Amino acid sequence: MKKEIHKRVEECIHCNACKRKCKFLTKYDICIGDSEKLKALAYHCYLCGECTRICPKGIDGRGVILDYRKEEVREGKYGLKKRGYSGILLEKKNYLFQNHRKAKGCKTVLFPGCNFPAYYPKTLDKLVALLQKEGIEPYYDCCGKPIEELGLTKEAEAIFTRLNQDFKRRGIEEIILVCPNCFYHFGDKLNVKITTIYEKLSALNIGKKLSTEEYECFFPCPDREDKRWLPKLSPFLSGELSEKKNLQCCGMGGCAFIQEPALSREMAESRPKEKKLISYCATCIGQFARFGESEHFLPLILETGEKADYSHSFWNRLKHKFY
Repeated sequence: MKKEIHKRVEECIHCNACKRKCKFLTKYDICIGDSEKLKALAYHCYLCGECTRICPKGIDGRGVILDYRKEEVREGKYGLKKRGYSGILLEKKNYLFQNHRKAKGCKTVLFPGCNFPAYYPKTLDKLVALLQKEGIEPYYDCCGKPIEELGLTKEAEAIFTRLNQDFKRRGIEEIILVCPNCFYHFGDKLNVKITTIYEKLSALNIGKKLSTEEYECFFPCPDREDKRWLPKLSPFLSGELSEKKNLQCCGMGGCAFIQEPALSREMAESRPKEKKLISYCATCIGQFARFGESEHFLPLILETGEKADYSHSFWNRLKHKFY
């Protein structure tokens, strides 16, 4: 039976279980029950949810801190009060690299998100070419998760509204997602069917089966608890996939890298290297690959041999804007 997850922070017993699992809480010597201190440091949190998973009282630390961010935005005269986020806002608020041109007349489209096009342009090009043979075209846009995580609720809702209206106008009935962050962020907020890329590739009998012996999987933060993507990956796995334990976050969660650049680097750099790290989140692998050998499932399944191209992420996204 699952424990109740709630935001009643006053139920914190200050056992410090959350602090022992979180580099951010450890750095500032606080726990989820230290409300006033947490409010001041809300934008330093990675929103990874490790505190929620370990809390014996079921306190949703991620939800609590996200509420602190939203409260700060509501209290601010001009919305977001914290500085340093202009680049994220410029790119994500009304996605700078939108490209919907080829999606006209398609009932099903590929929605690759932001960071897979940024880090794996060659694999994306091969994926697009394979799906185009099935009448599926790409739809380049952003789900808006970084905007919501900054506490900008109205702006995040506007992205859902914009996408739903455009899907309806174009007659799109299904989107194929490459990114687990998009998957969990969209939830039930879109009026279209959501399919993962692994389900679609399996249905089309496309892709190589992988030996799992040499890899340990880093399950992305939103999917770490339920692992809903693992069954969708299973047709491509030969053997049981072992999980990389005791690795909190890639360092990119919650936009905290703006406030905590050194801690973000530490998170990615300190990962154990006994086995190759693998994941189905391009954001995570794009960060981990800076400090050690790390693989994304799709380049292996599609046999492109591509490694995360983190040095040209801006230009890779720009390229697909004009694709």
